[in-house]
Amino acid sequence: MKTSVFYAIAAAKLAAAHCTFQSIVLDGEDQGQHFAVQTPSNSNNPILDVTSDSLICNGGTATDDQVSVAAGSKITMQWHHNDPATTSGDSDEPIASSHKGPVMVYIASADTKGEGAVWQKIYEDGYTSGTWGVDNFITNKGAIEITLPDLAAGDYWIRPEIIALHEASAVGKAQFYNGCGQIKVTGSGSLSLPATGTDMTKAYSATEAGVNFNIYSTFDSYPIPGPDVWTGADSSDATPASSSKAATSAAASTSKAADVIATSAAATSAAATSAAATSAAATSAAASAPATSAAASAPATSAAAQPATSAAAQPTAAQPTTLVTSKKPASTGSSSSGSVALYGQCGGNGYTGATGCASGTCKVQNDYYSQCVEA
Repeated sequence: MKTSVFYAIAAAKLAAAHCTFQSIVLDGEDQGQHFAVQTPSNSNNPILDVTSDSLICNGGTATDDQVSVAAGSKITMQWHHNDPATTSGDSDEPIASSHKGPVMVYIASADTKGEGAVWQKIYEDGYTSGTWGVDNFITNKGAIEITLPDLAAGDYWIRPEIIALHEASAVGKAQFYNGCGQIKVTGSGSLSLPATGTDMTKAYSATEAGVNFNIYSTFDSYPIPGPDVWTGADSSDATPASSSKAATSAAASTSKAADVIATSAAATSAAATSAAATSAAATSAAASAPATSAAASAPATSAAAQPATSAAAQPTAAQPTTLVTSKKPASTGSSSSGSVALYGQCGGNGYTGATGCASGTCKVQNDYYSQCVEA
C-alpha cells in the first residue's frame, strides 16, 4: 500500500523535463553548441521503442566536424534540458530530478556510421547506496566526464546515453536519451575496438529488469542494462562506485515483480568524481596522461532506496567550467489555458497548469498525472 502511495505522489510531480547532448568540453573549454555533435531529429523528447534506429544517434545526421582528443585523456559530454540551453531559471536544467536512472557511454569507429554490432560500452553509472547515475549527472550540471581508452589514432563516434526510469514500472515506458559526438583520437594509443560489439537497436529489451524497473519500490541494487563495460576501458572511472550489474527483486506498484537476480555489489574507490575536462583542446594533438587505476575498496552495503520525493545523495563532484547559456524561458503560469509540449503534464489532481496539448492528446495515466502523448 505504501508503495502505491509513493508512486502516486511521485507521478503527480512529473512534467516535460527532457534533455539533449549538445557539446563537447575539452580542457575546460566548451567546443561550441552542436560542433561535432549530431543534432537530434527528436528534439529533447525521449525514445520509447528499444528497437528504434533512433537509438543509434537519436536520429542525428553526421557532420564534417570533429573534435581532436588524445588517447587516454579526459573528454566531457555536456547536456542541457532545452536546445538552445536555458540554464537561467530552468528548474529542470539539465534534467528533472524525477528522471532517475543510469548513465552510460559507448564508442564506435566512425566508418561504421554506428550501424550494426559495432558499439563498445566504455562507461556506466547506475545505482549506488541510494544515488543514481542521473543524480550525479545533475550534480555535475549535465556534464558526463570520462577517460577515453588508450585507443589507436583514428575517427570515432562517442555516444552518451541516459535511461530515465520514472515511468518504467510499465513495459515500454522507460525513456531513452542519447546522442553522438564525432571525435578524432590522436596520439600513440594501441587499443583497437573489438571486431564485434553491440547493435544499439538490439541492445535492450523492453521487459528486461534494468529497463522495466520500479524505482518507487524497495530495492538494494539495480541491474544496469546493456553489455558489460569493455575490458579495454577498465580504469578508475569506467564503473563508478560499484554501480550494480545485478539487483534484488523490486516489487512493482502494479503487483508485477521485477525479474532481477540478487547479488552483492562490490564498491570500487574513485567514485564518479566528474572534474573539469583535462584532455587536449580541439586544436591540439598533444596527449595528456591517462587516469591511473584505483585499487578496489571493501564491499559496501547499499541502503534501501528512498521514494522519488526524497532528496538524493550528492557526490563531491567538481562542476564543469563552461556552460552554454541563453535567456530565461517564459513562465507557463498557472492558467488552465495554453498548450503543453508532447510528453508534458496536462492534468491530474492538484494540477493547475495548462491542459491543452500542442500536439497529440491529453491522456490520463493515473489520478494524479495526465500526459500529452501522440494521438
